[in-house]
Amino acid sequence: MRMPRFMQDIAAALQFLTRLPLPQLAYDSDALSRSAKYFPLIGLALGLVTAFAFEWLSLHLPVTLAALFAVLISVLATGGLHEDGLADTADAFGGGWTRDQVLAILKDSRIGSYGALAVVFSILGRTWLLAALVGADATKYIISAQVLSRWTALPLGCLMTPARTNASQGARLAQQISALSLCIGTATMLAIVGYLLRMMALTPVLAALCVTGLSGFYYRRRIGGITGDCFGATTQLTEIAVYVAAVWHG
Repeated sequence: MRMPRFMQDIAAALQFLTRLPLPQLAYDSDALSRSAKYFPLIGLALGLVTAFAFEWLSLHLPVTLAALFAVLISVLATGGLHEDGLADTADAFGGGWTRDQVLAILKDSRIGSYGALAVVFSILGRTWLLAALVGADATKYIISAQVLSRWTALPLGCLMTPARTNASQGARLAQQISALSLCIGTATMLAIVGYLLRMMALTPVLAALCVTGLSGFYYRRRIGGITGDCFGATTQLTEIAVYVAAVWHG
């Protein structure tokens, strides 16, 4: 029996953003861009897993160690997808001077010093920030951070051109996400974050908007568009920014 279209799209979003064992879907060139409106829902699922791990582990371990394990669980759940994007982007923009140099480094799967430092600081930063969040609001901010960070692919994919014209992951999202998908995904994001944080939602949402806008402007200025690794880097930076906003607000 064939799955309804919306279930196929949710499955495609899960398959792309996580490493959950799912049945192999039939290839559809439009599936990724069509499924993007469900990215905030996948963020909700990842946030629930991460928040549960952190809250449970913090009952049995020192809070910093519980935060570290919760971060590692979220990395395992996504297969390090966004960490890989952050590392490649840091290497490329840190080591490349021209557009062609940046794009060439982005294609290189090896990790360099900039990339290694970026991942180390990302994991340590999230660990420290989560440890500082321990308390009643920790779960709300963890889930909100996962939702907001996955939402960033929607405005970037709707408004930005691909830096490469080949059939890369970035090209499958850049300028392929419709305005309707952006609206649906944004409404979903606002509903989840607004429900969880109420009046406190403004600061994390503004943080996500700022990171998305500034990173998109930077990608456009440096390489004339966006790549799949750039999507991952913005996701990581937004998650960190939301945690910073939470600690600042707290």
